[in-house]
Amino acid sequence: MITFKRTQPDRPVGDRDAHRLKGLSRQIVTSVAVMVLAIMMMVLLGSYAFYASLWMFFPASLSPPDSWFPSPAEWMWIVVTTLIGLGIAVWVAARLSRRILAPLNSVATSLRQVAQGNLAARADTNDYSLGEATQLVSDFNAMAERLERIEQERIFWNAAIAHELRTPVTILRGRLQGLAEGIFQPDPALFASLLHQVEGLARLIEDLRVVGLAESGHLQMHLREIDLQGEIMTVVKACESALMEKGFCLSLDLQIRLVVCDPIRIRQALLALLENVLQHARPGAIMIKTRSDDSAHYLSVEDSGPGIGMADPHLIFEAFQRGPLADGPDQKGNGLGLAVVKAICNAHQGIATYTQSHMGGSCFTLCWPA
Repeated sequence: MITFKRTQPDRPVGDRDAHRLKGLSRQIVTSVAVMVLAIMMMVLLGSYAFYASLWMFFPASLSPPDSWFPSPAEWMWIVVTTLIGLGIAVWVAARLSRRILAPLNSVATSLRQVAQGNLAARADTNDYSLGEATQLVSDFNAMAERLERIEQERIFWNAAIAHELRTPVTILRGRLQGLAEGIFQPDPALFASLLHQVEGLARLIEDLRVVGLAESGHLQMHLREIDLQGEIMTVVKACESALMEKGFCLSLDLQIRLVVCDPIRIRQALLALLENVLQHARPGAIMIKTRSDDSAHYLSVEDSGPGIGMADPHLIFEAFQRGPLADGPDQKGNGLGLAVVKAICNAHQGIATYTQSHMGGSCFTLCWPA
């Protein structure tokens, strides 16, 4: 018996936990306070030094005691200290504004580029940018990357859907046109072939609907306590003849009965896994297993080969992804079956995983909370 070890993903540690960034308001207050203190110290200490020098070396340059107006030397000192104070204020303001405005201007420029359709635009910052400005640039770049990825996925989905719909629609159009022109004679075999193509289209549309609802977060589950063994047997009876015709030998190892789930969706996921076996596995043994522990329920389907040779097995659960052995003119399936399995499992707050089977093939496991 195979046992499965459930691992919890590591909790990501962000930069905020590693480095405490100085806040923008704190930086402004600190810079202004330091600037004012520096100017006051310059004026105060400079005035002591200035008047001490005049008193010792140029006493005649001081204004008379009974005069309210500064002397020319004092006027010069007032002008010099004012200019120095203004210079310090301008220098501090320029440095502070550069640290604030440089990333903001970069974000504004990139926003205009994104609005014009350039989703590859990214804002940049430097090592002197303040905390909130740096975080703003980081958030904008994350948003732009997500928009670009969504656009790429949209283009990919449109092309993939058009590709999957083209073959059955072309076949239906050709045969219906042949019937209309009298090239084909109406007979049960032809109608069965047309019905098969229509059923394939219906499955494709339903799979697209499930995956689309799952990605938008609107795939609803109707959870209730069911007899899982009975639901599995219903699917097995529906697929048993097709499996036997292809040379598969099905065995069951069902250890749990009552679970809380959506029975229709669980049957749909199991059916997708068995159809995946029919399309991609070589004839041999198939094992359906169920087990449960204190935290989760497990449903797995194993086959005897050839397995999936992908570098990243998680990609096989993405829409329109096929293993390397499925490429070529004889590829089967629409690439949505395992995406439907993942969508249903995620809707149950669970995960779908792929591992190598001890039987030499694939082992797909559905795990959802107990």
